[in-house]
Amino acid sequence: MGEDQLIAWFTRNPAGPASRGAGCVMLPPMLAFRLAAACLLAALPLAAGAKTLRYASQDDPQTLDPHSANLLATSRLTANVYEPLVWRDKAWKVIPWLATSWTQPDDRTWRFRLREGVRFHDGSPFTADDVVFSVGRALSPTSQLKVALQGVEKAVKVDALTVDLVMREPNPVLLSHMTNFRIMSKAWAEKHGATRPQDYTAKEDTYAARNANGTGAFLVKERQTDVRTVLVAHKDWWGHKAGKNEGNLTEVVLLPIKSNATRLAALLSGEVDFVIDPPTQDVARLRAAPGLKVQEGSEMRVQYVAFDLFRDDLLYGKAGGKNPFKDLRVRQAVAHAIDAEAIRTKVMRGFAKPVGSLLVPGVQGYAADADKRLPYDRERAKKLLAEAGYPDGFEVTLDAGNIQPAADIAQAVAAMLSQVGIRVRPNIVPQSAYFPKIEKFDTSFYVLSWGPGVTADALYTLQALLHTYVKAKGEGDFNMGRWSIARMDELIQGLQVEKDMAKRDALAREAMLLMGRELPLVTIHQPLIPWAMKKNVSAWSSPVNTVYFYTVRVD
Repeated sequence: MGEDQLIAWFTRNPAGPASRGAGCVMLPPMLAFRLAAACLLAALPLAAGAKTLRYASQDDPQTLDPHSANLLATSRLTANVYEPLVWRDKAWKVIPWLATSWTQPDDRTWRFRLREGVRFHDGSPFTADDVVFSVGRALSPTSQLKVALQGVEKAVKVDALTVDLVMREPNPVLLSHMTNFRIMSKAWAEKHGATRPQDYTAKEDTYAARNANGTGAFLVKERQTDVRTVLVAHKDWWGHKAGKNEGNLTEVVLLPIKSNATRLAALLSGEVDFVIDPPTQDVARLRAAPGLKVQEGSEMRVQYVAFDLFRDDLLYGKAGGKNPFKDLRVRQAVAHAIDAEAIRTKVMRGFAKPVGSLLVPGVQGYAADADKRLPYDRERAKKLLAEAGYPDGFEVTLDAGNIQPAADIAQAVAAMLSQVGIRVRPNIVPQSAYFPKIEKFDTSFYVLSWGPGVTADALYTLQALLHTYVKAKGEGDFNMGRWSIARMDELIQGLQVEKDMAKRDALAREAMLLMGRELPLVTIHQPLIPWAMKKNVSAWSSPVNTVYFYTVRVD
């Protein structure tokens, strides 16, 4: 029996030979994967005329709670299930969504008129009560999405379809921030004891972390963590009548396939239709493969390494009872020792652009003259280390998640720093444990990437990464090194209230110049996006590296 015949037999008989009393069958790894994938997909019944997209990624969404973890893998899923009041078009301009219009009666009030006829996935109507509830929930202490409501004090119901957002202080770019604020059903959350966000950092388990009830184009039919998530089209989605549905999908099967080789093999063999994160070293092969295509774009995201700048001694390392990173010369040495161009060519296979700023073109506040890297210079790095009192270097652990390219970047950075005397031990942590670890400041040196998300505004990034950590206010949420400098806080607080766009750009520029001088983190590159898919699949390449399934077609 040939491979294709064997796969067809297993698809009809997913229990396999064991169901007929046969002994164990040893299979080659690729064939074993194809058999598993065939059986898995065979178990999903397809209606006549159904259009299913089998979507693979190396990382499984960490939670279904839309106000819990501010992480890319999570938002890729929740953005298709939950919706904001305002959204973006393909030119990345803010447009009405669950709200049809808005006004500002005064500097402290934004009034939103809500869309009529919208229903949650459980059939209940969407009203102002849900917005008021969701605002309070997103501003609660366990939420990582407080920045999406920067400046908002509370929401007040005006009538069933009108709500006011009362501002603590004016926010001139509130609408941009609110593209990342998603609405939950108040009644559903109360029914299931999910009125506050899951505490993701504490690894809390809640009903909303495993179940969902949004208003979006797709609803969650099945969720098996680290196995598969199945979405089906929301037949009563308001977007059908409003002309928002550009796609034709009836079902999406999300498959986390952590191994690069296995994920690639699944696409090449036809077991999946779309891979959002193909290994960069294999993109050329995918371009040449019959029946496949690669779609490229730029991502508003920056990869970087950052330091613990709070403790007086390294938590993970040996440096004579000191924390070398508290010395600017050591941070400068790290920057000089990292060859970003080599990482671009060798690790990223050209799918990256070296950068010196946390802001990239397309983000409000980007300044080209603040986008400067310290040059790659080993000898200068060695000299700086000696001046700082570390002529023989020191030892330190570099933490990174086990997804690519972060894990490979950690290995590359470790090798580069070893050339100047900093002996780095890469610690590659499963992604599900990585963020809870570093969010508890359980790190001395770490790899991370960050983008402004759908907000496309400097404040979103600077407040999260560079402001002094103040958990209650959602400031410095991802400042895991707990760096703190008064001038940076002043600049960020100015961005929170400044209305004049030219002045806002000047504040963001000064913040990036300050970061470049003080180096609380060292930027490496802006990744470029390759998406790999079957030729019969079409999808909009968003600048936030997220597939919005209502735009996808399978022909």
